[in-house]
Amino acid sequence: MDGDLLPLAQRAAEAVDTEQVVKLTCDLVKIRSVYEPDKGGTEAEAAHHIAALLGDLGLEPIVEETAPGRPNVICDWQGRGFDPAHHKTLMFEGHTDVVTEGDPQRWQYPPFAATIEGDRLYGRGSADMKGGIAAAIAALCAIKEVAPDLPGRIRLGIVADEEGMMTGIKHFIAQGWAEEVDGAIICEPEENEICLWQKGAMRLNVDFHGVMAHGAMPYAGKNPITALATFTGRIQELERAEQARLGEHPYLGLPWITPTIVKAPPSGEAQHNVMPESAYLALDIRTVPGQNHETLLAALRTVADEVERQHDLTIELDCFESRPWTETSRDDIVVRAVEDAYPLVLGTPPRYGGVPGATDGTFLFASAGIPIVTIGPGDRTIPHQLDEFVRISELIESARLYAASAVLYLGAGQKS
Repeated sequence: MDGDLLPLAQRAAEAVDTEQVVKLTCDLVKIRSVYEPDKGGTEAEAAHHIAALLGDLGLEPIVEETAPGRPNVICDWQGRGFDPAHHKTLMFEGHTDVVTEGDPQRWQYPPFAATIEGDRLYGRGSADMKGGIAAAIAALCAIKEVAPDLPGRIRLGIVADEEGMMTGIKHFIAQGWAEEVDGAIICEPEENEICLWQKGAMRLNVDFHGVMAHGAMPYAGKNPITALATFTGRIQELERAEQARLGEHPYLGLPWITPTIVKAPPSGEAQHNVMPESAYLALDIRTVPGQNHETLLAALRTVADEVERQHDLTIELDCFESRPWTETSRDDIVVRAVEDAYPLVLGTPPRYGGVPGATDGTFLFASAGIPIVTIGPGDRTIPHQLDEFVRISELIESARLYAASAVLYLGAGQKS
């Protein structure tokens, strides 16, 4: 990395307004952006709050609806003299939706009060990932202040629906917003480790169709539950075989094939003395480098065919979502920028990690071909738990890392 950029990167990191980072995180946590369509809950309030803030900062955010009440916020800042044909664009990516808090009475700290105690800021979404959004905005403000001539552009992409089907980032890509992006930092909670790898995900519905019968006379029907049990045992064998073949990835661990939902019958009233006509199984599959999703799906279909013949019934497999694993090259300039920012900001060598779940970055990498680094504040195991929190010290570190990384990335040279 160009040594001449280091002083400017240092100034940008030091210019981060630490009070702004904390206040914005608190303000966002207090907005309950849980998607609950039956109750009218969406990300809209959080998105409009962010857009208003960016407008107050002299920027021109764009709010795009991806579905009713589910907006994306896109906002650009560019250095003086920016030329899109020659200068790079770096994206900071985050999402406004949070998962449900569950029973709020089980929380020690109210889930949407943004309680601060010591170095911890508590609340649903504090780590996943309103803290990361706040850090990215604070970093942009710092760069805007100290590096107005930086030869490049920063694009904030703050999207809806990461916790569901990721329709926000899919819409972002479909609308062409990713086409001008050369590299992206995904601001997810990863303990400020540089994550160049993230697991893939496959989600399957498996339906077993048998013949209903009296529980006292099971021979008069075809029991989908026993077929489901056989299938589940066989996919555990497949899981063990894949784990033995691939071993444990140094940053992602083992691949998994996990049954998550079982229903028999899938709908309607179950009765103790009735063998149901059908049964339902949900599978959440997490993949690692070395696994091909189509090959894995074919293996699952082979298992289903064998179980069908064994139990003389029908099994339907529906893979309704496939998110490939990602692996960003250590040689990419966005990786080198974050690596060089690390000792500058934290005074330590870079620390590396892996993302245990899929993120919006999956689609930026796999669908749009954008190199990504996932790094942000918050323990990676704390999202979706009771008393979720983010450390304020990590929030500030993240904002400074983002600011320094952006300077080093955008100042490093023109597009190739």
